[in-house]
Amino acid sequence: MASDNAVIRAATWNVWWLFGEQWHRRERGIVATLEQWHPDVFGFQEAWAFGDRTQADALAEELGMHSAFVEPGLPVPPDPVEHPDQIGVRVGLGLLSRWSITRAVPRELPSPGATLVAMQATIAHPLGDLHVIVAGTSGEPEHRAAHAAQLAALGDMATDPVFDGPLPVLLLADLNADFENESMHLLRQRLVDTWGTVNHGIDPRTLSATNRFAPPDAELQFNRRVDHVMARAGRADAPVVVRSSWITRDEFEGLPPSDHYPVFTDFEV
Repeated sequence: MASDNAVIRAATWNVWWLFGEQWHRRERGIVATLEQWHPDVFGFQEAWAFGDRTQADALAEELGMHSAFVEPGLPVPPDPVEHPDQIGVRVGLGLLSRWSITRAVPRELPSPGATLVAMQATIAHPLGDLHVIVAGTSGEPEHRAAHAAQLAALGDMATDPVFDGPLPVLLLADLNADFENESMHLLRQRLVDTWGTVNHGIDPRTLSATNRFAPPDAELQFNRRVDHVMARAGRADAPVVVRSSWITRDEFEGLPPSDHYPVFTDFEV
């Protein structure tokens, strides 16, 4: 691969809202991880929002990036709350970008009995519009049909010809499943699984027993790669080129920043 080609570093991470232990310390770990790895584009799930203030705003200010936020996201905030800091705090999806975000809109996903959205965003990359979808899907065993419909809808969004162009279309998502899931297999027929193109024999788990916050009762997700950076070519003569993809498991002052691990991917464009 030519060394003078541009690289886009994309990342996804379920940042676990205000759950668990010492969320303020965990957030410092999220910032430290992003400072270490410098993603150009970062989509994240279970982001917090309180009033007009969002986690996307807070992280963007610390990191000198552009931000966007949409809601509602999953899960529904607990009732009753687990601790006072959760009172009045909402859940949504966040996006940070090195470049200006020119459009970020919610797109409704199939979700019986509740409203669930993905974020569809356009970023003003120097080589052209970079289209990004940020999403989190249902994960409960009783919602398998809704989960399958959500994956199909995300595939439809990502492959919409309106987003054709010189750059890949990115899906940055907690999809609550690995590729043993039939619907995930169908999605991989439409989009490139960037981790799978370059990693063989490396521990792929993003919700893992190596993280003390990961819930073993999440029977469909525990010890699996459920967080994904996926992509499709913007046009036939501009294929998806994955330079590298990796998962970070660093702790911050002895504390995992989330119950999930983040995934980073470098694309050559």
